[in-house]
Parts: sequence; C-alpha cells; structure tokens
Amino acid sequence: MDGASGGVGVAGGAVQGPGRPWVSLKSCEAALARQAVPRRLFKYWLQRYCLFSRYDEGVQMDSEGWYSATPEVVAAHQARACRGDLIVDAFTGVGGNAIQFAAAGASVLAFDLSPSRIELARRNAEVYGVAGRIDFICGDFFSAGRGVRADVVFLSPPWGGPSYAGMECVDVGNGRGPLAEMVGRAVRAARKMTDGRGTVVLFLPKNTNLIGLRGMAGHREDVRVEVIVVNGAVKALTVYLEPRR
Repeated sequence: MDGASGGVGVAGGAVQGPGRPWVSLKSCEAALARQAVPRRLFKYWLQRYCLFSRYDEGVQMDSEGWYSATPEVVAAHQARACRGDLIVDAFTGVGGNAIQFAAAGASVLAFDLSPSRIELARRNAEVYGVAGRIDFICGDFFSAGRGVRADVVFLSPPWGGPSYAGMECVDVGNGRGPLAEMVGRAVRAARKMTDGRGTVVLFLPKNTNLIGLRGMAGHREDVRVEVIVVNGAVKALTVYLEPRR
C-alpha cells in the first residue's frame, strides 16, 4: 500500500512537514517546549500530521505514542480491509487504529494496560467524533478480553521501541524472544475470540522474517501479507490470518 502524504524536508535552518509551509527550527523548538515533547522525539513530532491529520484540533500523545502510533493513512487502509461489525484492538495505544476502525463503521473494543494511554485514546477519539463507537477497556487483553466474541482481532503488539529497526531480522514465528512469545500468545487468544470464523490481523515490523510467518497459520487459515510503503520506503507489514473459504 502506498500513498501516504508527504515527507519532511529540512534545509537552511528550516523544516517543512507534510503539506505544511516551511517554518524555522527555532519555531519548531518553541512548539516542542509548549507541547512538552522531548527533543529526542523531534523527528516523530515532525510527522505529527501523518500520524493524526487533525493533530492541531486537540490530539494528545505520550512518548511511546510518538513512535508506535500507526500513520493515519495506513490505519485507514487497514480499517477498510478489516470488515466486521465488532473489531477488537488488542493494544490500542493512543488510539490511531481504533479511531479508523470506528470511522469505517465498526464497533470497537480497545484494550490497553495503561490508564493514561486509555485516556489519551479516548480524547483522540473525541477529536475525530467516533468515541461513541469505541469501548475503551483499561486492562490486559489476555484476561480482560476473555469471553469476548469478535469478527476481527487487530494485534499491534509493542515492538520494543525504535531499536527494532536496527535488527537484521525479526522472527515472530519461532516462539523465541519477547516479541515472538507475545505474538504467539496473542494469536492464540485472538483465534478464541473469533471462534475460528473471523480474521486475525498482525501489524509487524518491516524486517519481520516472512518465511517464519508461514508457520503461524492454522490448518484452516490462509496467510495474506501486505507490505506497507510510505513515501517510497517500506515501513511495516500487515499480516491477515483469514479462515479458508
């Protein structure tokens, strides 16, 4: 999938965000201070309108949200691909995906362990006018989600921060390592939620071992992989585990 709007330009002490006029670095630094955004997150802040096009209308973020939120155009695409009346967003973070699922017409259950992050996601959903379609649940998806039945379960587990990009290969299919263990456990829980008749969706790092993904499919599942390309660069993978028709 391609077509995310604009990158960030830097030249002569000025920067330009996607679809925005050039502004001085000094002005950017002042804005960072006003919004209490750490300087180390500057490159993510420059992409704020890619993450949330309505950022200036009151979108709120925390440090983790800056590097873990799904770009809005990607989240909207994923929402169109995930058809169902009830969608579970197992690791909602600041709510980027949950908002787009709701905007596409689904009812959403959004889980997160962090009370503060759940509140940020709720406020962001209010900015987009879809809070009424989302039930935000502060709790562990694995326990708080027991007994839930859904058409689609969307899994975007914590990748371990920006350092994942420096790894040669991320293997989530071998069951070894924190991310692989979490993915395996999450997929098993998601299959129970969909009762084997719905779709389990994984949002994974761009350097995920594609061969290893084959082993994740059940006997009656097909695996479909989308490579997410933004501004000509591969950003991530979306993996759909779909019941075989």
